[in-house]
Order: sequence, then C-alpha cells, then structure tokens
Amino acid sequence: MLLLKSIVLQWLYVGLMAPFLCGVIIKTKALVVGRVGPPLFQPFYDLLKLTRKQNVYSQTTTFIFRCAPVVVLSSLLILSLFIPLISQPAPIRFAGDILMFVYLLGIGRFFLIASSFDTGFSFAGMGASREAFFSCFTEVAFFMNLIILALLAQSISLSQMIGASTPLSWPLFGPALILVVSSLFLILLAENGRIPVDDPATHLELTMIHEVMILDYSGRDLAAMLYGAMLKFLIFAGILVPLLVPVRLGQAFPDLLVFTAGLIAIAVLVGIIESIMARLRLNRVRHLLLAAFALAFFGFIVTLWSRL
Repeated sequence: MLLLKSIVLQWLYVGLMAPFLCGVIIKTKALVVGRVGPPLFQPFYDLLKLTRKQNVYSQTTTFIFRCAPVVVLSSLLILSLFIPLISQPAPIRFAGDILMFVYLLGIGRFFLIASSFDTGFSFAGMGASREAFFSCFTEVAFFMNLIILALLAQSISLSQMIGASTPLSWPLFGPALILVVSSLFLILLAENGRIPVDDPATHLELTMIHEVMILDYSGRDLAAMLYGAMLKFLIFAGILVPLLVPVRLGQAFPDLLVFTAGLIAIAVLVGIIESIMARLRLNRVRHLLLAAFALAFFGFIVTLWSRL
C-alpha cells in the first residue's frame, strides 16, 4: 500500500512538472528576446486540445505506428519512477536497477524509430536515421557517466548513484563530478532534441531530428508523443539535480522544493542557451557528442586516479 501511494505521488508530481518545465523554457526564450510570450501553462492547454482531437492514420502504416505512442509514453512513465527526489528514494529501486533504466530508455527509442520508418515518409525515415546515428554517441557517453557514478557511490542502484540518500561529496570528488555534470548536460540537450543539436521550434524537414519523426501523428497519439518528450526532459534533468545539489535537508517537503527549484533552473538555462545559440550543422553535431564522451572518459580517468 505504501509503495502504491509512493508511485501515485511520484506520477502526480512528474505529470504536472513535465509540461510546466516546457512552459518555463518557452517563457524564458520569449523574455530573453524581449517578448511576453505564451503563459507558463500553455503546454497544458496544447496537450488538452490535442486529446480532444481524433487520430488520423495513413493507409501505409501498420500496428507499429499505432502502438508506438503507448509504448513510448508507458516506458517513460515507468522510467520516472526510478528518479529519486533529492533525499527521498525512488519508488522503484533495487540493485542493478540502472540496467533496467537504460533498457527501458532503449525500448522507447526503438519504437519511436520503428514508427518513423513505418510511415513510408522519406523525411520521417531521415529523422529516424539521424536519431539512431546520434544515439550511438549519446548512449556510449551516458554509459560512461553511469560507470563513474557507480564507482563513486559503490553501487549500481540509481538512487544511490546520484546521491539521493548519501550525497556524493563535491570536496572529495569535485573534478570528476564537474566532468560528469558537463557531459550529462550535453547528453540532455542531445537526447531531448534541444539547441544546438536540434531545434524543436523549426518546421524545416531537412533540419529536424525528433520533430520530423512525429509529423504523421495527430490527436491523442501526438499528445502522447509530445508528453513523452516532456517527461524525457524531466527525467534527464532529474538525474542532474541531485548531483548539483549536495545538500540534503532530510525532510520530504523542503527537499521537494529544492528539487523543483533545480529543475526550473535547468529549464531556464536551456531556454537561455536556445536564445543565444544557433543550431549546429548536422555534420558538427557528432563533434559535440564526442565532446560529451571525452568529458565522461576523462572523468573516468580522474575517478580511477582518485581511487588509487
């Protein structure tokens, strides 16, 4: 019963915060360029509007196209249960849960790419091939960061690795954590299709990665895909916040406020970056992702050196 209550509360928090963070990014971008911009709760209105519309399917699509939104959204909702809220342990936690976390992330990506090819739309297939190519870089860098955190925390449980119960010491592991946080932030930008890797606001098929893969979706399916993208941003930001906030107050509500403030700060930072930077050329994106891997690799070397 206690586990069920924890899961419901976690989903309630995550479900409300994911669209809100998207609204914070949009609002920040508008304020930086001197515009008022849409309200913070505009993503909620957009999702609600899409849920009232019917789905439209092409005759060339199969069951894969129809199943993908359910699988993507379900996998991300389950992934959100692995994220601890600062000092509060995650609702789902066990030794080696990080492996299940990575596999669930891969399942969602697989069905997203498969649904893009299933449409028979050349631009969607092009976006899917880019997603698969760039994910080869991000996944290796992400695994390297997880190895570093596992070595520092002496655990392969995500709740311990990102310092939910016992925060990682910045005075002791500062150099390695700086490299890990920098690498994870670049991975966050790449995995969520944010500038400088991709521009979520563009409508040019030749330059899109994530957005072009969901062009054929409509109605409730499109709402599920967009909501899944919002959840994915919150999940990656939720991994960064416990690493950046070494202070644990030990009480549920104050720690939740600290965690929320950290999520909002990351969303504001992403909004500022998207306002002052342009999207990289596609042949330059791999250099950025290689930089993320290089940071993680050097963090691994520093971690091994500090443990000698």
